[in-house]
Amino acid sequence: MATINPHINFNGNAEEAFIFYRSVFGGEFAKVMRFKDLASTGFQVAEKEENKIMHISLPIGRGNRLMGNDVPEILGKTNENENRSKIVISTESKEEADRLFDGLSVDGQIEAPIGDSPWGSYFGCFRDKYGIEWIVEFDPE
Repeated sequence: MATINPHINFNGNAEEAFIFYRSVFGGEFAKVMRFKDLASTGFQVAEKEENKIMHISLPIGRGNRLMGNDVPEILGKTNENENRSKIVISTESKEEADRLFDGLSVDGQIEAPIGDSPWGSYFGCFRDKYGIEWIVEFDPE
C-alpha cells in the first residue's frame, strides 16, 4: 500500500523547525543533507546557502516521515501564509493527541482548541510558530 508523507519548504529555518519537531515527536533524523553536500562544478552553491538544508527526514510512527528543505534564495521565498493544506496527525489516544497538540502549538496560533468535536472525534487545529498548519485528531472508532 502506498504511504503519504508531508514535505515542507522553509525560508532558511528548516533545521531549526525540524529540531523543534523532533523535540515533540522524538526519534532521530533518517537523513540530513545540506546544499554543500551536493556542490560540484555542475551544481554551484552560494556560500551563504551551503549550510542550509537540501533534504531532512524525520521518521514518525510506523512508516511515516516528515520531510522538508530550505528553498534557495534564487528561487524566491516560499509563502509562509499559504493555507491550502494541513498536516493531519491521527493519534492512538486522547493523551497522545494532547501531548502533540500542546507541543507543536507552542508559540503558534490555535485555530480550534483540542477537544471533543461535533462529529465524534477529539480534534484541534493550529498554525505552528513556523507557519505550518496542523490538525491533531483522535477518533475512538
